[in-house]
Amino acid sequence: MHRRTLGSTGMELTEVGLGTWNVGPVWGDVEDEDVIESIHTALDSGSNFVDTAEVYGEGRAERLIGDVLDHREDADRISVATKARPDEDGRHSEAGLRESVAGSQDRLGVDTLDLVQLHCPETAAFYEPETFEVLEDLKDEGEIAHAGVSVEKVEEATKAIEYDVVESVQIIFNPLRQRPAERFFERAKNEDVGIIVRVPLASGLLADAIHDVSHLDEEDHRRIAAEEGVEAGVGRKGGETFAGVPFESGLAAVEDMRRLVPVQASMAQFTLRWILDFEAVTTVIPGSTSPEHVRENIAAADLDPLSHETHGAVRDIYEEHVYDDVHHCW
Repeated sequence: MHRRTLGSTGMELTEVGLGTWNVGPVWGDVEDEDVIESIHTALDSGSNFVDTAEVYGEGRAERLIGDVLDHREDADRISVATKARPDEDGRHSEAGLRESVAGSQDRLGVDTLDLVQLHCPETAAFYEPETFEVLEDLKDEGEIAHAGVSVEKVEEATKAIEYDVVESVQIIFNPLRQRPAERFFERAKNEDVGIIVRVPLASGLLADAIHDVSHLDEEDHRRIAAEEGVEAGVGRKGGETFAGVPFESGLAAVEDMRRLVPVQASMAQFTLRWILDFEAVTTVIPGSTSPEHVRENIAAADLDPLSHETHGAVRDIYEEHVYDDVHHCW
């Protein structure tokens, strides 16, 4: 698989990694064995990057990743990014950051974390230089190798990269959430900041895997958001579930987009290829506990880039179906 450099970190990451948010309870029950198999499948298929967070299953995802790496002879080629939980006020104190780093080190079984990202703190956190000074200290002390942020809003990303310690930004970006390409990507590239794209498949909408939610667990965030509205979903104002798109509008957009998918590709692969066509993107991290889907996602990196006409058509669909719902929110 092709690799891209994550900004100034020097980390050479495969274009498709593995996200592990679906280990958490908001997705319904998932067995440890299924999670472990999905991680092994991604790594055996050529990926070298796994993204996680201490809140995913309250440390469960990190522990399982640590177990997998402990049993692999090629563990030294694999990079793991994790995220530090904000304090109760939605910001990051020094004590909270240090506690998060120590906990993640223990669960992952490492002395130095490859990449620690602030985990979608409140906007105010990005205007508190002392938070980023703590990240500098942790880096100087050898507790972390690199630091980044995971954000909800483009404006937060733009503010975050004013701090030299921030070498990567994780952000939602897909055909149903296009504002980052307009407002952030060029600046990130110019500043040598890596971009990790999360929620690329819009919680399954862009995998063409969800046509109704009646079969989903009652506690599944996708069912809740579809039945109760966007703000009932996960994330600030529900912006994580379905990438913040109203369920029915998302379905209509996918239906319209289906005609653009090459015959040799799935909707999920088409979506991932669309994302990778943006040079500013370093890697994309779809999550799945299905080995078949993991292999399919990774294979998307081998598809030919999409045409300008196809990109134009995707933009038209975005503007027709979801632009008014999401473009100025995030």
